[in-house]
Amino acid sequence: MQLKRLTLSVMLMGVSAATLASGYHFGTQSVSSQSTANASAAEAADASTIFYNAAGMTKLEGTNFSGALNLVAPSVEYSNATGNYTTAGTPRPIGAAISGANSGKITEDLVAVPHLYLTHKLTDRVVAGLGIYVPFASETEYQRNSVLRYNLNATSLKTIDFNPTVAFKLNDQHSVALGLTAQYAKAHLRQYANFGSGLGANGVYDGFADVDGDDWGYGYNLAWLWDVDANTRIGVNYRSEIEHNLSGTAKWQRGTDALLGAGGAPGVVSNLVKSLFPDEEAASIKITTPESLSLHAMRKLDPKVTLFGDVTWTKHSRFSSAQLKYATSKAAAGQSDTTYLNPAWKDTYKISLGGAYQYSDALQLRTGVAYDKSPVPDDDHRLATLPDNDRIWLSFGGRYNLNKASSIDFAYSYIFIKDAKANVDGRCLTQGQSTCVSSQTVGTAEYDSHAQILGVQYNYKF
Repeated sequence: MQLKRLTLSVMLMGVSAATLASGYHFGTQSVSSQSTANASAAEAADASTIFYNAAGMTKLEGTNFSGALNLVAPSVEYSNATGNYTTAGTPRPIGAAISGANSGKITEDLVAVPHLYLTHKLTDRVVAGLGIYVPFASETEYQRNSVLRYNLNATSLKTIDFNPTVAFKLNDQHSVALGLTAQYAKAHLRQYANFGSGLGANGVYDGFADVDGDDWGYGYNLAWLWDVDANTRIGVNYRSEIEHNLSGTAKWQRGTDALLGAGGAPGVVSNLVKSLFPDEEAASIKITTPESLSLHAMRKLDPKVTLFGDVTWTKHSRFSSAQLKYATSKAAAGQSDTTYLNPAWKDTYKISLGGAYQYSDALQLRTGVAYDKSPVPDDDHRLATLPDNDRIWLSFGGRYNLNKASSIDFAYSYIFIKDAKANVDGRCLTQGQSTCVSSQTVGTAEYDSHAQILGVQYNYKF
């Protein structure tokens, strides 16, 4: 078990980027598809078809390998941020301003994300394959003195899928596929706490919990591909939801540990806080990664020009609420054992259009554009640690055939993300709860975001 977790940790080391597609989707799982803004799901040109439409494996002869690497440069910056403590009352009125940083970048500068695919033709009608790829990834972190440090100061979700799949050629026109998905998910949260609130010293005795959890979840994928004629192909791809109960530990750092009583021994306040917020306690949060349904098409206009299109629906409403549960009751502090998140996300769609031009026998040029709708319903439900908004993809790239057995795909994408604003309200009553684990603060921030992706993929036919 330790070896397995070590291996997964190494594979997930690079998977820590701001989301590149709506919600917390990573955004692209192959470079050949990235070059068309993910419009080319019906193409089935290499082994990465396992993710986009696994029925396309029947179009591949022999044994095929594809290894992709995405270099991601995300940029999410916040500015004009405000934060306020609240005072006693129902609901708690807004009080003094929180001091600290009110702007900064909350994403890493550059991360690397790999994907691997392998297919093998078993018979004239049956093909087996395995995909190992990153479907969801998100990470943001504020400065520890940010005015938005309460209540969640950092969040990270990293996943990796192991997806064995079998495709069946029903006849010359129709193919179908069925796959199973084993998804490993790892999450990290940092929740800041205003321990000085009850002492009339807001911000003086701040502490925080680093919460880590992981889990395995299981799902499936289905696909169908139809060759309408020699130049037209239509496909459907479905990926199921996957449930996770991410369980682990919360490690508390308490600013009140400096409070001493008579004779230099820990004071009453220090001991009480330590009993409610121990050095380490169990914690868990349940999430469900969403199902998606994709309809896509490909049309060859002539031997040199091919057009692609894709429409994908995603049930992002699976993330309507979430509860971070601590094992230790905090009733003595007037709190429950739960932090509530209520993003109220909506289902979304993504529309992609792309094309390819066969410049020479060896070189194909590719491009695409996509509109990706955000699941965030309004500013009041935008999470400060996931400030998502509508986005537009512009991609271009190509494929170069090195020889009859191998080729290289390359792609560059720029993702325009609409400016956003978040109104953050950590008061329990506004979350529909009488008590919760929260510092009861409010805040606002404006966000300026974009991302760039550079990808390279090597394909080999055995």
